[in-house]
Amino acid sequence: MSRSDSQARRPHLSLTWRVLALSSLLLLVLAGLFTWLGHANLTRQFEESRRESNDREVREIQLALQRSEVSLQQIAALTAASPDLGPALDGNDQEALINSLTSQWPTLQLEAGIDEILVFDAQGRQLADWGEGQADKERPVQDWVRQVMETEFPLSALRCANDCRQYAAVPILVGGESVGMVILSRSLADVTRQAQQVSGSDVALLITGGREVEAMPDRHLTNWNGHLVAMTRPEHYLPLLRQASQTGMLSDILETPLRLQYRGRDYELSAVRMEADEARRSSGFFLLAADITHQIRAIQENTRSLLLVGIGGWLAAELLLLAILLQPMARLRRLAGVLPALAHGGFAEARSAIPPPNQRLEDEIDVLEGTTLALSDQLEALEHEVTARGQQLAERVEELARERDFVGSLLDTARVFIVTQDDQDRITLVNDYALSTLSMQEERLLGRRFDDVFTPRPSTGTDEVTSQEERSLVTADGRQRTIAWYHAPLATRGDDRAARISVGLDITERKLAEARLTWLAERDPLTELYNRRYFQEALGAVMQRGRNGAVLLLDIDHFKDVNELSGHHTGDRLLRMVADTLFQEFGHCGIIARLGGDEFALLLEGADTRKAISIAKQITPLLDGTGLDAGGQRHRATASLGIALFPIHGDNPADLMANADLAMYKAKESSAQRWHLLSTLERAKDELQERVYWVERIRQAIDEEGFELMVQPIMRLSDGDVRHYEVLLRMLGPKGALISPAYFIPVAERSGQVVQIDRWVLRHSLRALSRVQAQGISLSVNLSGQSLHDEGLKQFLVEELAASGADPHYLILEITETAAVTDFSSARGVLQALRDLGCRTALDDFGVGFSSFHYLGELPVDFIKIDGAFIRTLLTNTESQVIVKAIADIATGFGKKAIAEFVDQEALIPLLSSYGIEYGQGYHLGRPALLSDAIPGVSHGDTTS
Repeated sequence: MSRSDSQARRPHLSLTWRVLALSSLLLLVLAGLFTWLGHANLTRQFEESRRESNDREVREIQLALQRSEVSLQQIAALTAASPDLGPALDGNDQEALINSLTSQWPTLQLEAGIDEILVFDAQGRQLADWGEGQADKERPVQDWVRQVMETEFPLSALRCANDCRQYAAVPILVGGESVGMVILSRSLADVTRQAQQVSGSDVALLITGGREVEAMPDRHLTNWNGHLVAMTRPEHYLPLLRQASQTGMLSDILETPLRLQYRGRDYELSAVRMEADEARRSSGFFLLAADITHQIRAIQENTRSLLLVGIGGWLAAELLLLAILLQPMARLRRLAGVLPALAHGGFAEARSAIPPPNQRLEDEIDVLEGTTLALSDQLEALEHEVTARGQQLAERVEELARERDFVGSLLDTARVFIVTQDDQDRITLVNDYALSTLSMQEERLLGRRFDDVFTPRPSTGTDEVTSQEERSLVTADGRQRTIAWYHAPLATRGDDRAARISVGLDITERKLAEARLTWLAERDPLTELYNRRYFQEALGAVMQRGRNGAVLLLDIDHFKDVNELSGHHTGDRLLRMVADTLFQEFGHCGIIARLGGDEFALLLEGADTRKAISIAKQITPLLDGTGLDAGGQRHRATASLGIALFPIHGDNPADLMANADLAMYKAKESSAQRWHLLSTLERAKDELQERVYWVERIRQAIDEEGFELMVQPIMRLSDGDVRHYEVLLRMLGPKGALISPAYFIPVAERSGQVVQIDRWVLRHSLRALSRVQAQGISLSVNLSGQSLHDEGLKQFLVEELAASGADPHYLILEITETAAVTDFSSARGVLQALRDLGCRTALDDFGVGFSSFHYLGELPVDFIKIDGAFIRTLLTNTESQVIVKAIADIATGFGKKAIAEFVDQEALIPLLSSYGIEYGQGYHLGRPALLSDAIPGVSHGDTTS
């Protein structure tokens, strides 16, 4: 049977009907897809609008709660400021105390909605009350009293029992001192009305966990264990809430609003928690119900419209397509009958069957007919070229033979391993470089299996051959080398002896370098423990796996003293001893790392509280017994340990390490034990929030001129003349109170803000100095240790001196002795740069570390301030007298002027003068005062703006 006969008998389906059938199927699928996409898009937009609406309602409710809280706190502050309340409480006059607020009580009830007023004295005793309190036996009133009396800051709280109330506690001040406090409470009725007005939905206030209110038993929702204390449209909303309580859990509605049908309409119910205290047995919730029937029905109508439009478009498209295809398909059938003849060499027959082109616009079928005519001409010409091409091919074969010989010589000279293998992985060819490296004859290699000569890597459980791999090779002299192999298949052309080619590159030296770089990237070069980067990556990996465990953060106490007294080499020896001790005793427990400086950390995967504390208790005595002798000094590696558990104290490495650092500082502050475990995450967060609070207060004070400059005089002891003042810094607190730097400077040093504070003080001190320098007055400004590393300090001073017009000779810049000795090179360079500008310099707290005597002659300072610890005991302690006299003699010998700090009595002045000390500073000579009050000619604006 011929091929043409076979094709004639095959079933035939016209291309026209194929196109119509496939296009119909495609259009119907597209119509359905567009309808589904339209429905999905409408549904998504509706869901997004509902989420935005719910989020907006939550924000509005929270904002209303915050506004109510602020309003209540303001009313409480006004109540506490009542002119008769403070004196009555301070004088313990019960009758006057009652009368002081009785006249205000009706106004507070009616206009402000106050439900209860409580008054307490400074000892926490309740002295008076107005109104009816919430039936809540667990209100932490005494905790509020204690907190407000300790901090002297107002406090706000929200409590829910049989109803929800907001509380505000404010201290009562008399003469700047707290003599008691007042507590006001108010229900959330106004907040409920505001929530209904803002959202436009029905709103209810639900309290869960409390006892049922007997007056309204029908408002109790058993499934939610709560009762409704307030709602809008109760006749409609209450049945809806009952149905919702039987449909879903309240905890699920908090996460995702509940949708339900009621009386033929669709509703969406959402909940907002007002109190999230897990220790409380009752909590308050706002319940909001929105009618979404109109939106649901609109989506259904739009979906039906899309479906009808799609079906109509399909019918119209098919009819139009059928009209377009009838004539072109007839021409295509004629062309299909011509092409088989062309395939059998009927070039003239093909040209006669196709009519000549007419003058109409050309289309694709015209192009196809013209191409067929051109193809017949080309095929005819191609037959004439085949003979000529045969001769050229013979010449090419000869050329390829020459190229083969060249490639063979190239393989033998290449400095890489080149091996070919057959389909059985047996070696069929090997180049000279491989033979010389293996020190073997070619005859001994050919026919051997590739894996027998070059050791494969450990099996991975699969026989798949990879295109790239690494294998080991043992040379004749016993050395092991690593070869990177690149495999590629060969076109065998019937010769099965060469199935693939393998090219090997000796990467032994590179692998050794990579291993060393990997070790350096993960290890601390001093102790050979893991470094901070590896520790944090390991901690992150453990937490990603969802495992629990503990982190122990260890900081060596007084390590700076080791470097100062015995040198950095001794400190390095002590760090290595600590690392060895930790690794030998606890290396099997988890990952041990040196985070930097004198900080170490242990990662205990799977450890609980008991195990973490047990290891901490083992570490402290072990390190107590670790020490060394250097230069007559005995140094011991005592340490403070902070313990943080995950995920309890942090669900990410940054938070967990911050909490461990906080626990370590708590251990340093503790005198009972040298380790500390964070009790709860809430307390840790509170302390972190307090630190964040001070960071924000400092930033705000810098940006909004929230600091105040004070000065303390430094007197010339010989004649009592004062031409020298030390600048002191205070932060402006509420109501104009001045906050001591002891509250915010430690936080600023840890957060890096102390450099900005230094610049603020310098800028405002120079403005004041420009006004008083004509009187011969000098101002002394303290610089922090971090400013020694401020590369822009010198340029900043240049610009500020030029802007203020101050004479740098009257500016004295102080750094502490500890900062100077700890980083001597930086301190010396900074001090010299300041003196080059014309400023004078001073060394503060001198005498704390006697190692500084060695550096005193090399430090460019003009003044030495003797530490006040020696001055306080100068009259009674002979050792202090010897030390102070020695410091004075040394200062004189180096051409420095000495200043004695903490001069608090007259008897010290003649003794200090006899030692040759020229200046004194202390409460006896002058107390700190506002710069504008202490020095004539300085306005208050120079020190605050």
